[in-house]
Amino acid sequence: MADTSTASARDTEQSSKGFFGRILLFFKQVISEIRKVVRPTRDELTQYTTVVLIFIVFIMLFVVGLDWVFNHVINFVFGTN
Repeated sequence: MADTSTASARDTEQSSKGFFGRILLFFKQVISEIRKVVRPTRDELTQYTTVVLIFIVFIMLFVVGLDWVFNHVINFVFGTN
């Protein structure tokens, strides 16, 4: 029950602020949330970047390998050179 009364009080409060008041409230809340963001350190960022690049290279090699295998299978089945 407390949640509905809080929600209705919030709705009443927001509607009484007007259009520009709600926009200002929105930007204040955005800034508040941005301040909560934890940014990675330089070492963490380097480590994350390295892991992503290694993963991308691995996936590229996997796809190239599949392409090579499928190419040879198709050439064998259809008898092209």
